[in-house]
Amino acid sequence: MCKNNQEKLLMKGNDAIAEAAVRAGCGAYFGYPITPQNELIARMADLMLQRGRVFIQAESEVAAINMVFGASAAGARAMTSSSSPGISLKQEGLSYAAGADIPLVVVNVARGGPGLGSIAASQSDYFQATRGGGHGDYYSLVLAPKSVQECAELTYLAFDLADQYRMPVMVLLDGIIGQMMEGVVLPRERSLSELPPRDWTVGNRGKTGRESRHLSSLELIPEEMEARTRERFSRYETIKATETRFEALGFDQGPVDLVLVAYGTSARVCLGAKQQAHREGLKVGLFRPITLWPFPGEALARHVLPGTPVLTVEMSLGQLVEDVQLSLLGKAPVTLLGHCGGVVPTEEEVFARAKGIIEKKENRRHP
Repeated sequence: MCKNNQEKLLMKGNDAIAEAAVRAGCGAYFGYPITPQNELIARMADLMLQRGRVFIQAESEVAAINMVFGASAAGARAMTSSSSPGISLKQEGLSYAAGADIPLVVVNVARGGPGLGSIAASQSDYFQATRGGGHGDYYSLVLAPKSVQECAELTYLAFDLADQYRMPVMVLLDGIIGQMMEGVVLPRERSLSELPPRDWTVGNRGKTGRESRHLSSLELIPEEMEARTRERFSRYETIKATETRFEALGFDQGPVDLVLVAYGTSARVCLGAKQQAHREGLKVGLFRPITLWPFPGEALARHVLPGTPVLTVEMSLGQLVEDVQLSLLGKAPVTLLGHCGGVVPTEEEVFARAKGIIEKKENRRHP
């Protein structure tokens, strides 16, 4: 048991996501098996059928995302999940959902690539997730948990954000976090009657008498298409102003010698490296974006003093680092420590690289 007499359970990240989705009021789930997210779809089958809700193992990833589109348009909180190449197959449906302002939740338990790649954990889907992986002008809100507890909390949040802003929300985690086991306190389960009304959905509802609606991403008149897209981007500006999330550690004791930037498993590794640095008398800060889109660039810029070196650590060969560089606009040198193909950086490796950067800076200052 833990605080507030809430029960703490030991479970995998994948299982915590499924539990949180059901508790958030997910009324329809459609998916297709792929490693390393298979526990998620298996757990959803169990939980959804227990409650008499909709669960379908679709014939393909393409079918699954279109089923999610239809279920959400009809009024259900709907969700799908997959891993990297499966998300690629869902991109057309995600683009349609964004264009039609359809809220839905997509979970990506990322693995190595490109192509089929490997089944080992990776963070190489960052560009795909944060740059609007489908065609056209759109973004998905992207949440990146670092723990099993955050898998539950951010999944629960994802459904509310999707409904609030009528857009796709992605929960992006690497395969390590999906597969690892930790203690988690699950959120309160909502009944479907508690969920916010969806007065924009298609079809007639009971005896309300309102007219049927048609939801589409298509506008044949260019000016109307532009107006719809500009309205969506106005919504994006609101999201940037109100929904940006991050964690900053080690900045409360004055200036630091170096700033580490990482998310997911890489952030956990960096925390260990930061602790090693502290034992050796080095001041290292850790900045962790929780929303990958919108990226907390202004917050990062506030935490990095001019000239303070930044080390970006990621399980790819350079994707997160681009948002770090864009946020700082040359005010500080940025170095990348990247791995790919399922290789995970170690605490010792990160600490050694950080220490080397700090020493090099000191040597230039005092030749």
